[in-house]
Amino acid sequence: MIAQMGLGSGALAVIGGTVVIVAFLTITTGAIVAVQGYNQLASVGVEALTGFASAFFNTREIQPGTVMVAFAATVGAGSTAQLGAMRINEEIDALEAIGIRSVSYLAATRVLAGVIVAVPLFCIGLMTAFLAARVGTTAIYGQGSGVYDHYFHTYLHPTDVLWSIGEVIAVALMIMLMCTYYGYTASGGPAGVGEAVGRAVRASMVVASLLIVVMTLAIYGQSGNFHLAA
Repeated sequence: MIAQMGLGSGALAVIGGTVVIVAFLTITTGAIVAVQGYNQLASVGVEALTGFASAFFNTREIQPGTVMVAFAATVGAGSTAQLGAMRINEEIDALEAIGIRSVSYLAATRVLAGVIVAVPLFCIGLMTAFLAARVGTTAIYGQGSGVYDHYFHTYLHPTDVLWSIGEVIAVALMIMLMCTYYGYTASGGPAGVGEAVGRAVRASMVVASLLIVVMTLAIYGQSGNFHLAA
């Protein structure tokens, strides 16, 4: 189940599954950090701090949100569709009839697998975002790699990465709980399953966004371990 969530199945597996989708999304957002960061900092003459922008914003806020959007739209939606199909085909009722607890056997296993697969997905996304920002800044804008690496490594704190992984675990847990609930309680035939998937993805994205904001404020809101000095 972990491999299926990470690499996908069917048509999704042809393009590499959730891993490739996360990589493409984070490459895009990493490149945006390079473009916006370099241009905005260059307007005040401190474009050398683009490495700081990548280390600071990618790690703390942008990539956890980006990865969770991809996670909800692929892993979460897939879990809702699977459980919904089992519900309307009466497979869940059949499990209950033979004495198997369907919640622990079907829903809980998907929640656990989703939380486990979220961590490597985030790590892959964070690395691709860092790479995209570095390539964009050094190869396209021509900034010296030594200057970029100096400020990047200066402001990339391991504690920030650990806190972000904690955020991802909490948000992934919330997404999987919501998506499995919507799938488990789906009704109304195939159309009802489609509606359940749409409601699950929409609701989980909203809750995930709010949870990321609240956790970021709780972790970094007072001081944030932020000391900027060029």
